[in-house]
Amino acid sequence: MDMFYSSDEYSVLAYPAQYGFELVDKTGNRSLFIQGAQAEHFHRAIREVVGEGTDTETVDDFLSDYCAGSAQPIVYQ
Repeated sequence: MDMFYSSDEYSVLAYPAQYGFELVDKTGNRSLFIQGAQAEHFHRAIREVVGEGTDTETVDDFLSDYCAGSAQPIVYQ
């Protein structure tokens, strides 16, 4: 597992062996794990966003849109 991105609101963890990413919404207490074709699409898109030298707010907005409707609550047991 590698830290791909981190801010006050989001973290993106990369799992190279599974070619997957875990998107963690820190303030919403939810996460989304993607792999395969979806991870490939995400990787291209996030690299474009981050590669533009954009600010943290722009990257967090992208992650918020990406997680909308798909991220699941994190449950502590």
